[in-house]
Amino acid sequence: MILGVYWYFKFPETLYHFRFFQFFEGHGGHADNPAELAARVQVNDLNSFIRKLEELKTRFKETYLHLNINENQVIISTGDYLLFDYYFQFAEEIEKLLILENAVLLDSRTPFKTISSKSYLPEREKFENIEHRFIQLVGSDFKGNNAENYSIRIDCNLPLAYKRDCFNELISICKEENIHVFYYHDFDFKDQSNLMLFFTNGRQYNNNIQTIRINSFGSKVRQLTQKFPLHFGHFGGFQYYPLNGPHVEMMIDPNYILK
Repeated sequence: MILGVYWYFKFPETLYHFRFFQFFEGHGGHADNPAELAARVQVNDLNSFIRKLEELKTRFKETYLHLNINENQVIISTGDYLLFDYYFQFAEEIEKLLILENAVLLDSRTPFKTISSKSYLPEREKFENIEHRFIQLVGSDFKGNNAENYSIRIDCNLPLAYKRDCFNELISICKEENIHVFYYHDFDFKDQSNLMLFFTNGRQYNNNIQTIRINSFGSKVRQLTQKFPLHFGHFGGFQYYPLNGPHVEMMIDPNYILK
């Protein structure tokens, strides 16, 4: 699984600039469509271009690629529900190929009849069903450059006296499990603390994609309940809901996660 900074509803303004590709935002809800980067172009030697594109795709193993073809015209699209940086990097590299091919950008409003198509799936590890009910996977509000963040959230509570030691253990688990961001919201009352913990990563570039094993992480967190009086869920009523924070324990790319 990949956590971290992504785009779906809005384009990463000022970070990427495309000559051929257009961004189509995801809509969520009943529409449930992936966000997409698409380019409609004409090239002189389409077969040669596709071979180069296929070779490029081998360097971007986590991406999806689809081609709709009509003679020497092609609609190139790549997309997902979480557009991490490596998707935009992939589009940048495709644009370099298109420039070398002297490609012509076509009007996307003109009807296009697909004669053939090709799809190239991501090379990903088998999907892990989450075995731990206390783990929630959540998005975020918009942050810097319209970014969102995909995170693990854990709601829990424990006595204040154990809070620091428990956090130190969680930091060690994060380092073992390739997680680089850990922050939390809390509400302390009497000798108890309600906590909303977040675990994630920063921007995901093609040369440094950070995958995590969510069930391995979850198992290690569950083991902390044997070491500390840690309980999942919140103690007391809504007046004790953990709204104070965020408090940072580990952080990278804060503008894309907290601001």
